[in-house]
Amino acid sequence: MEQNTYDIIIAGGGIMGCATAYYLMKSDPSLKLAVVEKDPAYERASTTLSMANVRIQFSLEENVRISQYAFEKLETFEEDMVVEDRKPAIAYRREGNLFLFDDKNHAAAAEAYGMQKKLGCDIEWWDSRTIGERYPLYDPSPYGGGTYGAKDGHFDAYAVLAGYKAKAKSLGALFIQDEITTISRSGDIVQGVSLASGEDLSAEIVINCAGAWCSRLAETAGVRLPVQPVSRQVFALDTQVKPDGPLPLTVLPSGLFFRSETGGLILLGKSMTEDPVGFNFSWDDKRFMEVLWPELAEFVPAFEALKLVRGWAGLYAVNTLDSNAILGEWPELKGFYLANGFSGHGLQQAPAVGRYLSELILRNPHKLDLSTFSPNRILDRRPLSEAGLV
Repeated sequence: MEQNTYDIIIAGGGIMGCATAYYLMKSDPSLKLAVVEKDPAYERASTTLSMANVRIQFSLEENVRISQYAFEKLETFEEDMVVEDRKPAIAYRREGNLFLFDDKNHAAAAEAYGMQKKLGCDIEWWDSRTIGERYPLYDPSPYGGGTYGAKDGHFDAYAVLAGYKAKAKSLGALFIQDEITTISRSGDIVQGVSLASGEDLSAEIVINCAGAWCSRLAETAGVRLPVQPVSRQVFALDTQVKPDGPLPLTVLPSGLFFRSETGGLILLGKSMTEDPVGFNFSWDDKRFMEVLWPELAEFVPAFEALKLVRGWAGLYAVNTLDSNAILGEWPELKGFYLANGFSGHGLQQAPAVGRYLSELILRNPHKLDLSTFSPNRILDRRPLSEAGLV
């Protein structure tokens, strides 16, 4: 095989690209596989700019099963990713997720809760009185109650990314610092990629793991994806009144969400319709002061006195069709595989997606069938139904 010829090229070395590389190399160590990443410091990667949440609480069964696998892998991740006696420390904290509901979404919450219980999920249905007893700082009186996932939690996103990357490299994956400018094709067959450095790499399989940049990359191959980069902001707060213990990721029906962070801080965010589309990494304290703080203080009156410590913005790769993943081979271009459009859930879905793509590409039996996320539905304009996404 020529020096610039590979079996598989992965475009993007974030969590999705690294997890996919790991599962491919684990399944077939003889593969010649290259991961091309333009930002090896991951300064603008959605992985490292996220709140690193993992939760069981989805209303689509496949998404729940994806999270069940993530729970399983995170429990053993540090042992599984040991390389030459170096073990990653991922700070996995199962501090829970609490989703509140009002009259408008009570029925959807009940339906999702029933499905999750059937799948064996550790989910509890709390009325507003129970919520107030468990978290005395909260004022849940405007709400009917909430669903609580005790095993939901968060972890060190960079440590998980670095763990997958180091393990994939140890298994033989090559990581190249460069930018893919074009995906080349001959008719309806993928041929490889061209790099910003001027180099051309050949491969019969190219996997688009470019996150928020996925549509721009796919267009170079003549593929149009309904995925756009949306800037989402997070704020770190130092509250005058401290909770007695860690607060779960708490999500209000409005979309406001917050949780405890190490160092006694509170992380706060909210997805809003006016969030800017594009590669925007600026954050606005005016949004916090005028919109988020008043809403937070209404639900947690003790948080009326606080200090804004810092903020940042990261990108969601939002699938405008249905806010769910696009997984598999593009029907009109042989060898071009997609792992795109996760709409803010890619970090927690990477283990199951990486495994599924490796099974798909290597034609191994599926341990978890994720064909419902097939790109065919994009061409058919057939959205999946999923409620309660944040």
